[in-house]
Amino acid sequence: MDAWALARDARDLEDLTVCGMDKVKESRKCFQDLHLTEMASWCEGGKTRNVHLGSCKKMDVTEARQKARAMKAEALGMRT
Repeated sequence: MDAWALARDARDLEDLTVCGMDKVKESRKCFQDLHLTEMASWCEGGKTRNVHLGSCKKMDVTEARQKARAMKAEALGMRT
């Protein structure tokens, strides 16, 4: 690959959003539990792809961003 293609690929991997999301789940006894999850989103083929990364308790923002980059690279076919 030439230098321009590598720069474009690196720029594409950085173009994603990682954020925390609150999810409320109800149990059978009508109790509500609040779960904080990390989510990532990026544009892929003209559509927005939203991906669940995991619990906020188990990972911080930098780990979530690294996981999102790896998932995006796999989705775009940059890594196998």
